[in-house]
Parts: sequence; C-alpha cells; structure tokens
Amino acid sequence: MLLTVVGATGTGKSEFALDAVEALASRGIEAEIVNADALQLYRGMDIATAKLPPAARRGVPHHMLDVLDVHEESTVAGYQRRAGDAIAEIESRGAWPILVGGSGLYVSAVVFGFEFPPRDPALRARLEQQLDELGASAMHATLAVLDADAAASIDPANGRRIVRAIEAVTVTGEPFQASLPSTEPVRPTRIAHLRCDREILVHRLNARAAGFWQQGLLDEVEDLRGRGLERGVTARQAIGYSQALAQLRGELNEQQAIEAAQLATRKYSRRQVSWFKRYAADEPDPLMADAWVEQVLETVH
Repeated sequence: MLLTVVGATGTGKSEFALDAVEALASRGIEAEIVNADALQLYRGMDIATAKLPPAARRGVPHHMLDVLDVHEESTVAGYQRRAGDAIAEIESRGAWPILVGGSGLYVSAVVFGFEFPPRDPALRARLEQQLDELGASAMHATLAVLDADAAASIDPANGRRIVRAIEAVTVTGEPFQASLPSTEPVRPTRIAHLRCDREILVHRLNARAAGFWQQGLLDEVEDLRGRGLERGVTARQAIGYSQALAQLRGELNEQQAIEAAQLATRKYSRRQVSWFKRYAADEPDPLMADAWVEQVLETVH
C-alpha cells in the first residue's frame, strides 16, 4: 500500500505524515517517508523549502531529500525513476512508503505512472535560450499554435513546462501526453489531500515567506551561489531563492524581495489546490492523522 499526502504549501503535510508513521507503528506497521517536493531534492536548499531538519524527523527514515546539487536540473522523469526505486526498497523490507509533497507533477508521475516523451538536448537548449530572450508569454503563444490543449493546461508563466511541452511536440509530432495526470493509480494507493481555509492559509503563507529572511535565507543563498545556484535551471527559479538572489544583486530591496516571495507563494498555492482537486482523495483534518490511518486500515483488512 502506498500512502500519499498532498496539499498546498503550508497545510501541514510534513507533520501529518510523521503522525501517520507513528499511528501505523502503534498498529505494528513500519513506514518510511518519500519526499515529493521538487525543491527539497536539493542539498543546501533548506530554509525556503521548509525542509524538516534531521532532528525534527522523529527518527523516521526519509528518502529523496538532498539528492541533487543546486546546479543540476531536476526532471520529473528522473525523479519518477529514483522515487520508484526508493518505494520498491521500502516495500522490500515489509514497510509502507508514504509519499509526501506538493509538487503535483512529481506526485502524479509516481502515483499514476506517467510515460514521458523523448528528449532532444540540442532542441531543449535552443528553446531555453528563446525563453530567456522572449519570455514565457511568447513561448506560451508558440505552444498554443503547436498544441492548443497543452497550452490550455499549462500556466503561461511556467517557462520550464512550456519549453518541455514544445520540445515533446516537436520531437514526437504528437500532442503533449504528460500535461495532465491519469486518474488510475498504478499500485494500491490511498491519498490524503490536506486543505485549509483560504484566508487562514494566505495569512500563514505571508508569515512563512517573511520568516525565511528572519531565519537567514540571504546567508543560505549567498552560500549556494558559491555552489552554482545561479547556473541551476531549476533551483535558481525557486520561490524565495529567486527573490533573495535579486536582492543580493541589488535589483530588489529586502521588503520588495519579501513581498515578491509572498505573492509567488500565494499564486503557487492556488495552482497546487487546483492540481490536487483532480485526485480521488480523502480530505482528513491535518491534525487527525491517526483517524485517517484507522480509516485506511479498515479498507485494507
């Protein structure tokens, strides 16, 4: 059985998952956590990803954390393969894997077993250069001509997804098949979609983003610059990190950087909610993991 915990950033997924592990342990079932947050894959990106430090993990094994350097590109297909291996390893020990995170495409790739179209590195490089020169909106318009359905399903501001879709359509000559998730899990799966009242969540997200700077985000980003952050396709665009980089370059003052991070976080949380609405999922109280585990076990036994 694969348990999966999803939801917008700030809804308490990490703590809920740890509570679920302890609830399962009290019933004689071992469980381990597999990260499904694209940015928690990166070593050293801790503060603005809200990555749990080892001391806060309650002794529970965590997989797919700190597996990439910041100059490396994170791909869904690569994540799918490595997370699948981690899940198989956990199951081989007789334990239950719990997939936890808010990166919708990464979760869907594992749960629904996406098949990804082939890549063309030379074409990708040209498209990424066009993205830098023309911007996401212009590239989205190009995608709309090539594949209107894919364009309608992809955020016009998500340059990386737009480039990937154009690459796939160009290479295969067919519509972009991985733009939307399937609805049938590839293995027995139970999904918990954590929700929160929007007004409460917005207040929480604003405070959280401001807290990144209080926790030392600028120092963390300065250190990551020395490790190649600004060369990273994925990492340098992360919420919090891109705004901190702009502040360090003198493009924004601190208040502007914080407000930009807050706005980006709010927009991202809306996209997460929209994505996870597609799932057939339970919606447990984030503080009631034990009750959810009991409900799951009733359907298993």
